[in-house]
Amino acid sequence: MESRASTSAGALRALSVELKNLQSQPVEGFTIDANEDNLFGGYFKANIRFPSNYPYSPPSMKFLTKVWHPNVYENGDLCISILHAPVDDPHSGELPCERWNPTQSVRTILLSVISLLNEPNTSSPANVDASVMYRRWKEGSDAEYATIVKKQVEDSKKEAEHDGIVVPETIEEYCVKWAPPQHDDCLDSIDFDDDMMYDYNDDEEDEEEESDDDCNEEDEDSGQGEN
Repeated sequence: MESRASTSAGALRALSVELKNLQSQPVEGFTIDANEDNLFGGYFKANIRFPSNYPYSPPSMKFLTKVWHPNVYENGDLCISILHAPVDDPHSGELPCERWNPTQSVRTILLSVISLLNEPNTSSPANVDASVMYRRWKEGSDAEYATIVKKQVEDSKKEAEHDGIVVPETIEEYCVKWAPPQHDDCLDSIDFDDDMMYDYNDDEEDEEEESDDDCNEEDEDSGQGEN
């Protein structure tokens, strides 16, 4: 049986969907139950600082909440390739395409951070102790990493409650659904009827007739002056 430590976020999402299907349409002879504690989230604050020449230089990100993670320094600074300047450093182990470039955005930064939190990079850790603990936990030989993270998650929920934030506790709550923007055409909000169009056309015709009358009067006046 695969250990819980090696279960990725993608697998959790897939298993969550399958669990619901099995509960709504059970298999004969089986009773399905699951402990979804590992789906519960935490509340971790962070600051992103943007340089004056953004987007040509990368921003920096720092966690304000204590995070025990292989790629987060003790002071909260996040170490991630996408926020590293685009310099040629063969000793870093990073490809140039993995580093910052002006086509990146806040959205790509956040997506990369979420991916890194789910799947830490232990090849070049910012927190060596956390990296060692994470590898042991993933191998199933030591649960200390999970213990520390769970405690931080529980502590963060108290801070979330203080700030009036509701922490997602299911995959459905965690994944914000995107709603397409409503079609906002001002013409669609106007109800035209035949009378309106008729009155509008009549007004135009009246204005044209008055204009023609004015022109005729001017012609008559001009003719009287010549006589």
